[in-house]
Amino acid sequence: MPAVNSARQTVRRFRPAGLPFEFLGYFACSALALGLDTALYLGSLAAGLGLACAVAVGFLSGLVLAYVLSTRWVFRVRRVSQPWLEFALFAGIGLAGLGLTEALLWLSVSHWGAAPLMAKLLTAGAVFMFNFGARKALLFSRQRNNKKKLAYA
Repeated sequence: MPAVNSARQTVRRFRPAGLPFEFLGYFACSALALGLDTALYLGSLAAGLGLACAVAVGFLSGLVLAYVLSTRWVFRVRRVSQPWLEFALFAGIGLAGLGLTEALLWLSVSHWGAAPLMAKLLTAGAVFMFNFGARKALLFSRQRNNKKKLAYA
């Protein structure tokens, strides 16, 4: 295992820092997660899974991939010291984003008369910004006032 840890440290040492790099890296991670989500969703439907199960398989798989890539390759600073708690908060923000997606799509299509595809594209952009901003602020930024990292007591 020392070789694996050494490789991780080397990659992290040469990982660019700063908000623009994190934003672009998170965008790439999100695109990969969306690709996995969509592929598993469609594959699950083709395999005969019901719609709700197919959505859950795709969403959860994409969520896990986004978390792993974000914590390994994108964000250098981590506020939460317990990985399971960090993932739970990451997932909670993702679920809030899913709720925001549902609400914005409903408003855009039902009340504002937007075409479904245009509404989906605009909503995806808004929800991406929400997810990035919330995750950056709550999970992957330095704390003020020298408070300790969040941890399960």
